[in-house]
Amino acid sequence: MNTLSNAVKLHVEDLGTNAPPLVFLHYWGGSSRTWHHVMQALTPAFRSIAIDHRGWGRSDKPSGAYTLDTLADDAQRLIDGLDLGRYILVGHSMGGKVAQLLASRHPAGLAGLVLVAPSPPSPMNLPLEIRQSMVKAYDSRESVLATVQQMLTASPLQPDDLETVVQDSLQGAPAAKAAWPLAASQEDISAQATLIRVPTLVISGEKDRVDPATVLQQELMTRIPHATLHVLPGIGHLSPLEAPGELSALIRDFATPLIAGSGEREAWQQ
Repeated sequence: MNTLSNAVKLHVEDLGTNAPPLVFLHYWGGSSRTWHHVMQALTPAFRSIAIDHRGWGRSDKPSGAYTLDTLADDAQRLIDGLDLGRYILVGHSMGGKVAQLLASRHPAGLAGLVLVAPSPPSPMNLPLEIRQSMVKAYDSRESVLATVQQMLTASPLQPDDLETVVQDSLQGAPAAKAAWPLAASQEDISAQATLIRVPTLVISGEKDRVDPATVLQQELMTRIPHATLHVLPGIGHLSPLEAPGELSALIRDFATPLIAGSGEREAWQQ
């Protein structure tokens, strides 16, 4: 299905009909397809909704407006349009930083937050020349494969999953490819992160070279003191594709009691 956000058409995957709904936000370079295995595993018990961020996947690819505020607004318009009631927000990497900002606004119905290998709320601690080189990481099949092998994964992906990563990365809008490393990753939402009040689960890969657990401990966990951290042994940055079974189980165990208890959100926000 498609939805409109400020005149930008966004592609959305919506699986299952059972409550409670889970809303998935993907990483820089990915799409809703990044969550395919996780959504399939969870759909029998949950409604799973994944958005292609503007500039990625099958969504429109405008020439500008790729700030964290814009991406969070897109997600909020989707949630409001679907009238979800209580829901869990799940964000991966860039999508994790977007999810932090959205959760800090205390949106109606948000019952919990899952941050998968999230970019921390503080600016990405990389020199400008390194971030400039990141802009070209998805320019060719060869550069994507090198990025996957050298940075994003700790073990080989299944061939079909690797092809999905390659195609999603190549199809990204030039403006979206540049916006994250040069601008959005440098936005400082540390103050907003301290305002998050819902139960929060942070999931990190033991071998994540992009946003390691040590960085998350210092830059994220200190700002969301009620958050809990789970580290997946032997896993890199792309846990939705490297370890979908383990990730799905963690999300299921976290989400089920939150949605079941009608007073959970109100208690956490007091």
